[in-house]
Amino acid sequence: MSSLPFPVRVAAGLVVTAVEEAKDLPRTVAGLPITAVSRVLQMTMRAQQVVTELAIKGDTALDGMRPVEEAPSWARFDDDLPEALPSGYASYEVDDPSLARSDLAEAPRVNGHAPALGVVGEDGETASVTPDVLPGYETMTIAQLRGKLRSLSVEDVEELLAWEQAHAARPPFVTMLSNRIATLHAE
Repeated sequence: MSSLPFPVRVAAGLVVTAVEEAKDLPRTVAGLPITAVSRVLQMTMRAQQVVTELAIKGDTALDGMRPVEEAPSWARFDDDLPEALPSGYASYEVDDPSLARSDLAEAPRVNGHAPALGVVGEDGETASVTPDVLPGYETMTIAQLRGKLRSLSVEDVEELLAWEQAHAARPPFVTMLSNRIATLHAE
């Protein structure tokens, strides 16, 4: 144990710490901007979290004070709309035998077959609900179609366009298919 007074020992400790920090200064200075930016971002994110938590608590408190609308005037639900088949379709065939088979048995038959999903006025047992070129096309989103178009020939895209115009005639699909045909013809 040292016989030196406590303040002298503390001062010597400070000097040793300062010398050690001075040796590490080049490494510390290189990382200082990153450390400063990181700390600022941490404080900013924490402040945003605190503000968001306060807003959530405020929403919870205020929700109890407001009357709840039964159904907002702007909301439209599928249950509110009249049941109608998509444009150009006659009827639906039920795939699950446990669902409404008795209804199908009593339905008017065409050529001995129950009604199937197809174009109104089209002859045949079952009208095609998907183009042969691209199975599943009728359920694709515009983004999914965009991904598939590059692998199709001009004839295939023309067939899809004809099918689209004869069935759903969705404007974004018609436009995309028409543009792809023009691009393929230009190449």
